[in-house]
Amino acid sequence: MMQFLQTLFDHLPVWGPRLLPAMGNTALITIASFGLALGLAIVFELLRTLRIPLVLRPLALVLEILRSVPILAVLYLIYFGLPGIGITLSPFAAGTIGLGAVYSAYLAEVLRAGIGAMHKGQREAALAIGMTPLMAFRFVILPQAIRTMLAPLLVSLISLMKDSSICALIAVTELMLEARLIKERQPVHNRQL
Repeated sequence: MMQFLQTLFDHLPVWGPRLLPAMGNTALITIASFGLALGLAIVFELLRTLRIPLVLRPLALVLEILRSVPILAVLYLIYFGLPGIGITLSPFAAGTIGLGAVYSAYLAEVLRAGIGAMHKGQREAALAIGMTPLMAFRFVILPQAIRTMLAPLLVSLISLMKDSSICALIAVTELMLEARLIKERQPVHNRQL
């Protein structure tokens, strides 16, 4: 461990200017993707809560597809497939949208579980005092459910940060890609095992 830290401190003036912007990109793509995923998950859960029969089946299909398709396939589809229909996105935007879409399906399940943990009487009481279903969801159910959802949301955020390294495959300069490039440029005798 000490040898690793010594190597890191010895090379910090050279590696630092490359790693810090990459770390910023990783943080930015994580935060942007998580914000998008959480926003979509809230919309998905709201649509599920409203129980509109015409929406429930297509929504369930979309969520199932997003949970079952590998993240890399979604990223490739967005980054390499959309230009075929005239939509070209930057690597960062494609990575953010792809990660956000996939994680929205996971976060929708976290929200469903958190809201499902709420007593049914909370929603019924909100509707009984004249709130619309949207108001009941926004002002009564969601604020109470956040307490039970906080830990799974944080786990999902950490998982999303780890999965952001996949975005390197569509040319997003993030921390793991930059670290790998630095490692590959080191002479063989300087590499530490």
